[in-house]
Amino acid sequence: MSNTIVNQKTIKQAITLKGVGLHTGNEVTLTFRPAPVDYGYVFKRIDLEGEPILKASALSVTNTQRGTNMECKGVTIQTSEHVLAACVGLGIDNVTIELNAPEPPIMDGSSKYFVEALEKAGVEEQDKPINEYIVTEPISYKDEKTGSEILIIPANEYQITTMVDFETKVLGTQNASLEKISNFKSEISEARTFSFLHELETLLEHGLIKGGDLNNAIVYVDKELKPETMESLKVAFDKDKISVKPNGILDNLTLHYPNEAARHKLLDVIGDLALIGTRLRGRVIASKPGHFVNTEFAKVMQQRIKKEKRNFVPQFNLNQKPVMDIHQIMKMLPHRPPFLLVDRVLEITDTRVVGMKNVTMNEPFFVGHFPDAPVMPGVLQVEAMAQAGGILALSLVPDPENYLTFFMKIDNVKFKQQVLPGDTLIFDLNLITPIRRGICHMAGKAYANGKLVSEAELMAQIVKTKNK
Repeated sequence: MSNTIVNQKTIKQAITLKGVGLHTGNEVTLTFRPAPVDYGYVFKRIDLEGEPILKASALSVTNTQRGTNMECKGVTIQTSEHVLAACVGLGIDNVTIELNAPEPPIMDGSSKYFVEALEKAGVEEQDKPINEYIVTEPISYKDEKTGSEILIIPANEYQITTMVDFETKVLGTQNASLEKISNFKSEISEARTFSFLHELETLLEHGLIKGGDLNNAIVYVDKELKPETMESLKVAFDKDKISVKPNGILDNLTLHYPNEAARHKLLDVIGDLALIGTRLRGRVIASKPGHFVNTEFAKVMQQRIKKEKRNFVPQFNLNQKPVMDIHQIMKMLPHRPPFLLVDRVLEITDTRVVGMKNVTMNEPFFVGHFPDAPVMPGVLQVEAMAQAGGILALSLVPDPENYLTFFMKIDNVKFKQQVLPGDTLIFDLNLITPIRRGICHMAGKAYANGKLVSEAELMAQIVKTKNK
């Protein structure tokens, strides 16, 4: 598994394309614009007052009929999946998608034209690593009504397999796989949307596919084509003649691949899972996927990632040689036993320090806190964090022995777990802002037994003492 740092990407410049909206039949203008790091995929409705935005999120999905449709605070976006699949397929993390309508143009029913536009705009690397969720165990979601199921399992990169079964003679079972997301353009992006004749008749009757001319979709004829149906199709699509090919599709277009339907379902999966808002490292296996099961799975993943992020505990190698041992710490800090609460420094940079303390039954505070139930006081956990932070602050001055650090403020203190004799405490502190005028502002967390035990924001002042 590669540990190479991969940075986020956006596009170099804005680019515009025009087409027809599938449901409205009106011309739509779409403009991709560069966006800053951690921005994600954001739609902007420039046809509405105030030009409101809608962040692409599974939690905003309101409807999955004829595409993935989102709404937030009255702003709606329909059929977002083909545009988002193009962004994911090109490794773009941050982009604004401006629209003068509630839906992107359907183009040819694939992601091809969006990919071409984004490539023309140019992809640009940004100065922050990607947000990636690494799958460590199987995660699944099943729609009991339809039997559709999506599973993700550990893998070295993002991979997708779709298995579709339409239970019709004209289009039976098909499979498609994408082993590398970098192959999206060549293997998946041109796969066009499709529908069955019986679905088309219903949509035409209700006036729901005004922009869906026969160049936008593969139509599988799954029932007898009656003369009156043939006439209505010719009128609806402005064709003089329509017939059925031997392979069971209308003669408006030729298949790019024998399994183009399964490939398009894979394209939809990629676009819908973009709503998770985080890159995935794992293999997705989708059985009979559709927009409903795709987006429900995306919600499960989004909530799981949020929960794990909230409870994330970094891994520390306690067996490595410390950056600073107790003797080096005592040369820097003025504290002495029994009030010296840091035994080792495991890591230190200009902005971060990781310290360690072995909590033993010999700690003097256990005598009175409490005689029959020894628990390390929370205030001493905060003090220990502050001492570790002091090591970082004093490491940035040339003569630390001539400085002291004094508390100014403590905010957002939380105690999550008890710290008991025998525990190994790890303190992880990061600068919130650069040190200016001797003011040091840090966020600190303390861990023990693989759990967060306490956290706080600490502010201190570095004060120079008189030289001895």
